[in-house]
Amino acid sequence: MLVYLLKRLLYALPIALSVTLVCFLLVHIAPGDPLNAVVPADAPAEVVNALKAAYGFDKPLPVQYVRWLGRALTGDLGTSVATGRPVADEVLSAVRNTILLAVIAAIIGFALGALLGGVAGYRHRGIVDRLATALSVVGVSVPHYWLGMVLTIIFSTRLNWLPAMGAGPGGSKEWLWDGEHIRYLVLPVATLMVIPLGIVTRTIRALVADTLSKDFVQALRAKGLSDRAVFLHVVKNVAPTALAVMGLQLGYLMGGSILVETVFAWPGSGFLLNTAIFQRDLPLLQGTILILCLIFVLLNLMVDVLQPLIDPRMRRS
Repeated sequence: MLVYLLKRLLYALPIALSVTLVCFLLVHIAPGDPLNAVVPADAPAEVVNALKAAYGFDKPLPVQYVRWLGRALTGDLGTSVATGRPVADEVLSAVRNTILLAVIAAIIGFALGALLGGVAGYRHRGIVDRLATALSVVGVSVPHYWLGMVLTIIFSTRLNWLPAMGAGPGGSKEWLWDGEHIRYLVLPVATLMVIPLGIVTRTIRALVADTLSKDFVQALRAKGLSDRAVFLHVVKNVAPTALAVMGLQLGYLMGGSILVETVFAWPGSGFLLNTAIFQRDLPLLQGTILILCLIFVLLNLMVDVLQPLIDPRMRRS
């Protein structure tokens, strides 16, 4: 098991390094000057050059990358061009809000998806199976941003039941576990959970139906095992693949919530990323993308570690 863990860790390190390189290069390929957010068009050349030197934009790209990576390894992601605040402070505050949103949406979506998919797999080609299949197709087909706007129109504008924007009363960004703050979670969570719900339902339904058709399940039943014992064997066979799908979906929720957070003005990493793009704030853009990508790599590493604990056959392979 230790050798397996070391191999997975060694595989993750070059991926993480490649992520830093891609994050750095992508934001520099985009057109525009990163200092446009703070420097007027008629600013003297001396002022522009001084600011470029202060932010390190006057150096060649390889030198900028090495310096940026060296600072990032120590936790220094630079200073935001637009606000002048440390990028690490802004990103970490936003990531906490995104983790809150993504984890709650994932828990609800995965739980409902596992339940619906399991029942549909056991009732293959029945009414429940058809309903679950239809729900999964709708879940993966509906655009996030469109669903968010529809829910806002219905439950906020028309019915006035739930708040439409923000994370708390008065535009607060500090989260508290009370009824008033939880009301701000309902619409974005409902929007985010739809796609993982559909994907997990479809995946587990297919896995359960396929496993139940295997010869070993018939052999277990022929030996006189109870339905509960057979169910546990099915779960053990379905769990590794289902866990991999759930890990990917959680990563997508963390990194792909930019449109949902923008629709609901949720102060998370997606909303921060959108702001950084429009302001052409390179340090903030780089720092946000880097943290989100590293979280995605970390989630995949965790899934790789958990899978052999569930299925020992993966360790032997």
